[in-house]
Amino acid sequence: MTMLELATKSRSYRRFDESARVTEQTLRELIELARLAPTAGNAQPLRFRPVTEPEMCARVFATLGWAAALPDWPGPAQGERPAAYVVVLCDLDCGSGKRPDAAIAAQTMLLGAVERGLGGCMLGSVRREELLAALGLDPARYAVELVVALGRPVEDVRLTGLPADGSTRYWRDAQGVHYVPKRSLDDLIV
Repeated sequence: MTMLELATKSRSYRRFDESARVTEQTLRELIELARLAPTAGNAQPLRFRPVTEPEMCARVFATLGWAAALPDWPGPAQGERPAAYVVVLCDLDCGSGKRPDAAIAAQTMLLGAVERGLGGCMLGSVRREELLAALGLDPARYAVELVVALGRPVEDVRLTGLPADGSTRYWRDAQGVHYVPKRSLDDLIV
């Protein structure tokens, strides 16, 4: 797959085949990709908590907010929830405010997921203290930066041009197809 194909297929998937489990080995391979990603000042402040066990996945799921642009949608239903997560943490001994580093690492993992036939979603709407407690992690040592939800996608996500009103808000049609408006390349070049 070319980089353009990977980038095009790497969408924010929010519905998965929950029965198609993702192994810890696969998560370790994705974390290895994130480990190689650049960090500001090469500080390498990120730590990663893979989650694959169904019970722990349920605990992580309970701390997440899904799809702010779809206020009537409470998130994936039972059976369509992520099969695994990577919780991206900042080791506070290395500083704080590392969300840009975390985003680079998360996108790197998501590209690797697509290469493996998986999909995912980078989530920043997280009840962080509750998640740290669920994982048994010390809040004096770690801060939750992002959560990467992963699994085998079961939704159709399509890119489209911006509508006449210029809105970038994503939406779903009556059949559940998820549309993501994107600006054209010419609109982005200044």
